[in-house]
Amino acid sequence: MTATLTSNAILSAAHLHKTVQVGEQSLAIIKDVSIHVDAGEFVVIMGKSGSGKSTLLGLLAALDYPDSGSVTLAGQTLSALDEDALAVIRQREMGFVFQAFHLLPTLSVCENIAFPLDIARRADPARVDALIEAVGLGHRRDSLPSQLSGGEQQRTAVARALVAQPKIVFADEPTGNLDEQNAEQVMQLLLDLRAQTGSALVVVTHDPALADMADRVITMHDGMIDGSNADEK
Repeated sequence: MTATLTSNAILSAAHLHKTVQVGEQSLAIIKDVSIHVDAGEFVVIMGKSGSGKSTLLGLLAALDYPDSGSVTLAGQTLSALDEDALAVIRQREMGFVFQAFHLLPTLSVCENIAFPLDIARRADPARVDALIEAVGLGHRRDSLPSQLSGGEQQRTAVARALVAQPKIVFADEPTGNLDEQNAEQVMQLLLDLRAQTGSALVVVTHDPALADMADRVITMHDGMIDGSNADEK
């Protein structure tokens, strides 16, 4: 499938292929996928388990490498960069929210949120404080992840993903470990903060409620994008 590129595209992927080795057999899990994401756009990727959606997210976020094809973020072809350059891109241009939270267990809420700025040597205590209040964790700023509920941990992860005001945020089943009330709260928070920062948002999910919030839904089947799913909703 060929992506419909626009002058407003912040991310574009062209003809991605990815295979994995299962025993003696090579299994194609991404098959000639091309998509784009516009600046500030909210895109949901859906599909059954094994359809390739999380693998695609990893390729788009440069957490994994395609066998062939290219991913371009803000005019930079990611496959042309070495790992050190990619690390800088991830720090400055991308945010990540995962189902399992991935908070650093020995750091407080405040320290976890500040971590992306600290490793980039761009400390901004005022920004961190504003996000702590925005996610409703002012009373938890000095708590460790083990002292937080699941919803509080994911709110911390959302704030961490957006603290550096990235061009794009990738989220893999961000509400998968939450009950319905916390899931709705976390997703609304992510959307509110995305609206404030102008970050694009790419979310892998099984949740049709999240799909209803998106600007565009892409459905995957057997490693490919279904028919017209790259078009606007």
